[in-house]
Amino acid sequence: MTENASAAEPLAADSAIAVVGMSGRFPGAPDLAAYWENLLGGLCSVTDFTEAELIADGADPQEVRGRDHVPAKGHLADADRFDAELFGFNRTEAAALDPQHRLLLQTAWSALEDAGRSPLGGSARTGVYVGGGPTEHMLAAQTDPRLAASIGALQVRILTDREFLAPWVSYRLGLEGPSLTVQTACSTSLTAVHLAVQSLLLGECDTALAGGVAVDTVRKRGYVHQQGGIYSPDGRCRPFDERAGGTVPGNGVGVVVLRRLSDAIADNDPIRAVVRGSAVTNDGATKVGFTAPGVDQQTAAIVEAWAAAGLDPADAQYLEAHGTATALGDRIEAAAATAAFKGALGTGRIGIGSVKSNIGHLDAAAGVAALIKSVLMLEHATLVPNADVGRPHPELGFDDSPFHLVGRATAWPEPEHGPRRSGVSSVGIGGTNVHVVLEEAPRRGGAGRPEAEDAPEVLLLSARTREALAEVAGRLAGALRAPGAPSLADTAHTLCVGRAPLAVRGYVRAGSRAEAAELLAELASGGAAGLGGPDPLGEAWLAGGQVVREGAGRRVALPTYPFAGESHGAYRLVPFAPGAPGTPGTPGGEQPEQGGRPADLERDVRALIAEALGLEDADDPEMTYFAAGGDSLTAVHLVGCLRDDFDLDVPITLFLEQLTLHEMARRIVAAQDGDDSLDALLSEFEAE
Repeated sequence: MTENASAAEPLAADSAIAVVGMSGRFPGAPDLAAYWENLLGGLCSVTDFTEAELIADGADPQEVRGRDHVPAKGHLADADRFDAELFGFNRTEAAALDPQHRLLLQTAWSALEDAGRSPLGGSARTGVYVGGGPTEHMLAAQTDPRLAASIGALQVRILTDREFLAPWVSYRLGLEGPSLTVQTACSTSLTAVHLAVQSLLLGECDTALAGGVAVDTVRKRGYVHQQGGIYSPDGRCRPFDERAGGTVPGNGVGVVVLRRLSDAIADNDPIRAVVRGSAVTNDGATKVGFTAPGVDQQTAAIVEAWAAAGLDPADAQYLEAHGTATALGDRIEAAAATAAFKGALGTGRIGIGSVKSNIGHLDAAAGVAALIKSVLMLEHATLVPNADVGRPHPELGFDDSPFHLVGRATAWPEPEHGPRRSGVSSVGIGGTNVHVVLEEAPRRGGAGRPEAEDAPEVLLLSARTREALAEVAGRLAGALRAPGAPSLADTAHTLCVGRAPLAVRGYVRAGSRAEAAELLAELASGGAAGLGGPDPLGEAWLAGGQVVREGAGRRVALPTYPFAGESHGAYRLVPFAPGAPGTPGTPGGEQPEQGGRPADLERDVRALIAEALGLEDADDPEMTYFAAGGDSLTAVHLVGCLRDDFDLDVPITLFLEQLTLHEMARRIVAAQDGDDSLDALLSEFEAE
């Protein structure tokens, strides 16, 4: 402990930020419960592929059979699945939408639900700070002329480019705070957390989503090891270990929900941890090369973050390091951290580790994966080990440092002064260094309180489909049976204020957790939509109304929505062959025969609209343009296609009316006035 005894300083609720919700998908872990179990067990979730698996998934056989090819990666299973209808995308848009966008939308939804907040427009002053990496899908889609001809080049860019990651989340979830796509290479997602923290402290928003996603490809892929490069020769990442030889690429996505601590306490939010301070620096020119890290500014980022927290780095008990397991990276990071944590020099009492040993290097999502790991450790008061850990590398000087390499899961003892605290570091190629100071959540009364007698509650459930509703009910039944389950009143309150009201609904009325779990299990097995006796609130809910539950309650963490979307595939790059057709295996159908004036022009216009909207056909006489997923950008594309392919000048305003597709096609064929055509619209855009 330092002489200033800063660890004993009370928590300043007006300058601290609460982590109130989290969600993520990582290699070997479809949710955070599985992620924690893997971390606790010290598991390495990097996948080793067979040659047959890689070639069957489109890898180049010559590369796969090369001497330096390593068939390993932190693979994210089912990364191409997406619940498109839930987010208002038609099939054509969903197929073109980059898998990173798909995953981030679903993860943001789940993170808000984990925070007990409705994911659809329930938090208007909510900021979004996220980033992603380059993807094979984006590059292939943006260079496919067939896709551009089908939905428009601008639409392709908007659906695939990573610069639109944040705006899509804000738009589809109705969030009206700042919306920033952040790019600082490997430190992207932790930089996003820092910016979100600053935005909250400045009052720019009241809630913030922060995180990142990295899915360079949804396919099984290995990598080529190069002597002296950053990648491991054996497909394993061993940060700070004597066997360290480099990192392993990986895919994943993570989002945290942040609020000012004072607001979180006042609103009874489920506080999972507290951000006490954060800082960002850049190495500038004080390093040997652009891609190399630097000691001085890594040290500065740590010191400045702890100073912002009003603490000393020596007050930490754990450091979650960037930890790439490269010779240069580990040596520089160890030197920088040792200099920053010098108040504990020679004690070896601060644990150090890196989640890259478990899941590989997640690029733009690496920082948020590390942050979520640290929050989970604080919640469980447990330090988890590096996977496959051995002895520290002798060149790092850990024998006379503040650190010890965590080699097994151990209880995190409560410090003599102050709460448990950790630091999280992230370093990006190009020199952007980030450090975040975390502290365990403040103790609050009421957790695990007994049920009130004779206090029946109505639990309101909804989903997009009956199958999803059954899974929602089953998951909630399991949560209410688990040790430390929330009270029935808090569960009812969270379901009422913290879930989006969807079309397929059900409810149960119960007087205890045990009774509620039994009725929920019955609902999950196909029971009636209303169980436990008729209830006016429940019946109003079944009728599709907006209901308000009487009585107070706390927001608590409950199982989140069970996304069950189908596979929408992903575009991929293939070697160019003159005369060959477009990218094989890509989504989308053939272009309809167009040009000239076919005998049934109205039919062909409907076919064009159906293709742009991803419909198998446009024969449903009741289907409207907006119900089929149409929007203004698709309208701009259709106006251009109608003019170029059918020589029809159609007013753009026609697509803003509530028309069935049949009526729209009739009106398009009859339209003669081009005053409000695409040219006029583009001229207006240019004038603005």
